[in-house]
Amino acid sequence: MMEIGDKAPDFALRDQNGTLHDSSEIYGRYPIVLFFYPKDHTPGCTQEVCAFRDVSEDFHALGCKIYGISGDNQRSHQRFATKFNLNYPLLSDKKKQLRRALGVPGKLLGLIPGRVTYVIDKNGIIRHIFDSMSNPIGHTEEALKAVKELS
Repeated sequence: MMEIGDKAPDFALRDQNGTLHDSSEIYGRYPIVLFFYPKDHTPGCTQEVCAFRDVSEDFHALGCKIYGISGDNQRSHQRFATKFNLNYPLLSDKKKQLRRALGVPGKLLGLIPGRVTYVIDKNGIIRHIFDSMSNPIGHTEEALKAVKELS
């Protein structure tokens, strides 16, 4: 599992619109929040994505980009983002490569993908990690506080 101070792994994943988001174009330019969630259209995950939506302008004002990530496909992400008016990319990690690279743990004997948030500085260094499986909405404020500390 990655730890605070580690260099975040490189990634290149497509969002709900098919746009490729490549870490080589992000690291060095922006701090980012990567939040992993189990599944589109589930109650806890809906709360989580909407909580990030509701404070996204605060992150953007700090020059920070937000990325929600799950193993769902582009079409599912597109429906989910449209239904809840999400204003940030949902990345599809179908092969769980980024999830594994960061060491996001599974829950219930690995049957349910974990819910973990990473705050990564503009140089690609992990500065904050929050396992939020039991609290899908509480970590937005914690992530925002960590981003403010980077400024």
